[in-house]
Amino acid sequence: MLKTRAKFHIGQVVRHRKHPFRGVVFDVDPTFSNTDEWYEAIPAESRPAKDQPFYHLLAENDQSYYVAYVSEQNLIADYSGEPVDHPDLPDLFGPMEDGSYPLQLQLN
Repeated sequence: MLKTRAKFHIGQVVRHRKHPFRGVVFDVDPTFSNTDEWYEAIPAESRPAKDQPFYHLLAENDQSYYVAYVSEQNLIADYSGEPVDHPDLPDLFGPMEDGSYPLQLQLN
């Protein structure tokens, strides 16, 4: 049995190590769980290992808002204290508290 422990938590603000975007974690996969087509579209020299946590982010950059799927090795914590302005944030999270967003969903 594979044992992985996520470095980042739901509601945490993170940024990409190489690309200019940041976002809020809204889900975590213990290992890669996207399509082979998505994975193969990443240049081979940049392709992350599949056996690590992958994070679903409400992401933003200077031009747009989107959902990103990023490997743990490509993320770092964002301690700027700057809010994320993604328009879907209020659907999942409350206002930022101490640098992260509290989950506001009723979970089953």
